[in-house]
Amino acid sequence: NVTTVFMLLFGVNFSCYYLLLLKQFRGVFRDEELRTYIGIVLGSILLIVLNTRSLYGTLEETIRHAAFQVASVVTTTGYATTDFDLWPSFSKTILLCLMVVGASAGSTGGGLKVGRLMLLVKGLRRNIRQMLNPRKVEVVRNNGSVVDEKILANTNAYLAAYVLIVFGVFAVISLDGFSTGTNFSAVLACFNNIGPGLEAVGP
Repeated sequence: NVTTVFMLLFGVNFSCYYLLLLKQFRGVFRDEELRTYIGIVLGSILLIVLNTRSLYGTLEETIRHAAFQVASVVTTTGYATTDFDLWPSFSKTILLCLMVVGASAGSTGGGLKVGRLMLLVKGLRRNIRQMLNPRKVEVVRNNGSVVDEKILANTNAYLAAYVLIVFGVFAVISLDGFSTGTNFSAVLACFNNIGPGLEAVGP
């Protein structure tokens, strides 16, 4: 439990800790990335607990294993307390998604980063709204501030490069004859600095 807590703490943007040192508590609680990060973690734990409840003797044990693995994967720490490759497909899919998302920007974790994911979603939402109402001018905001269009463009370029590299490498290592699950999770685990993947590269 202690390890789980500290893994999650080091997945938080370190600027939040700086604000805490300055006693700007309101700024920390209003941070969109922090709230999104906590929401992703708690939501993932809840879904995995519901999906894996029958695999463990008690609810406490289920929550402990689910919380540890979510924390380990989302913060790219690489530890495992149970063989999550034996979990149902739904739970393993959640872990694969967490491998991609990763921790917060400005943290010790790897992955795409929660901050980039937020900008991508907000940019997509803005584009959809502009398609429905072309005359309406909209800006993307983060923590109340307008995000520069260059930052949005760089984030989109990063996503494009990320996808091209992941699927390009995935196609190349698929020549080795291993299963799709092994190859894809191995690419994600290596590229995002996760540690264990699934199947042959599982915990």
